[in-house]
Amino acid sequence: QVQLVESGGGSVQAGGSLRLSCAASGYTSRFYSMGWFRQAPGKEREGVAAIKIDNGSTAYANSIKGRFTLSHDGAKRTLFLQMNTLKPEDTAMYYCAADPRFWYGVAAGYEYWGQGTQVTVSS
Repeated sequence: QVQLVESGGGSVQAGGSLRLSCAASGYTSRFYSMGWFRQAPGKEREGVAAIKIDNGSTAYANSIKGRFTLSHDGAKRTLFLQMNTLKPEDTAMYYCAADPRFWYGVAAGYEYWGQGTQVTVSS
């Protein structure tokens, strides 16, 4: 059974940084793509960043470009999201997603999803 487990969320003041991690297990092969999404209370889920595992190409939402950086450690089967210069509007539950076959970019078509980790940014 595929599992994606997020960690690294927390509370931080505006301008601060957090690093989210997503550990994948239960999938014997390599995912084709992985991504991070977020959902704030009362809002729709939003794609944040995504990566193609084979060549490392990435896609980012305009709202976080230049502040967030996505990376992947193949050996550890872990996806990271380095978040810098955080803003109160970044407050949300952050979800990791993965797909074994397709590239969705920051669109929410991924097959597997984690349970989320909360990020709260205070002003």
